[in-house]
Amino acid sequence: MIRQELTALLEKNSYPGRGITIGRTEDGKHAAIAYFIMGRSENSRNRIFVEDGDGIRTQAFDESKLVDPSLIIYAPVRVLGTKTIVTNGDQTDTIFDGLDKQMTFEQSLRQRRYEPDGPNYTPRISGVLHLTNNGFNYAISILKSADGNPEADHRYTFSYTPALPGEGHFISTYMGDGSPLPSFEGEPIRVSIGNDLDSFTEGIWNALNADNKVSLFTRFIDLETGKWESRIINKNK
Repeated sequence: MIRQELTALLEKNSYPGRGITIGRTEDGKHAAIAYFIMGRSENSRNRIFVEDGDGIRTQAFDESKLVDPSLIIYAPVRVLGTKTIVTNGDQTDTIFDGLDKQMTFEQSLRQRRYEPDGPNYTPRISGVLHLTNNGFNYAISILKSADGNPEADHRYTFSYTPALPGEGHFISTYMGDGSPLPSFEGEPIRVSIGNDLDSFTEGIWNALNADNKVSLFTRFIDLETGKWESRIINKNK
């Protein structure tokens, strides 16, 4: 698979929905994470990211306009020891609890399906990054319906060991805009990762469709110390 530029991919897609990127900086010194959300409805757009302990959670920007919190209010990022979990829904908690009970990433997700939002049946995309003595590895999962058929589940997990300098992998919920929205297809896309957190953050944010983007979270984790630095950008201010 040819390595692509994440910003170029996003600029060509008006509605990838929610997206996860995990990888390693070009100098090999940091693990990199990015998670963004977009929205077409007023309810989806009425959100911000806020810090929550070691991770983040979504929050209504205007509580008076919040209609249905079930699929839009959750903790996208949580940390369990040397593992960082990032997802597009409340399966973050399912994975956290499973890993805490010595279950694997895949075993934890066996309890979950795609989102019950027919006719889109939005995929649940998830990632876990595991720091090790020699660097880190990561895995990315997608749980989706059978090409829009809610009677069957398609489950895919992609593992990357070890994480290679200068590259990462990107997955989103949708291939683009549409009605119903077309689910992501194929392997996570191999993308380039630079060395500067601010450039990484601004590049993604600026590449997202101006009308549909809502919030972005990024984090670089120092592989020697385990310390991290994060950025949050919210369209609603």
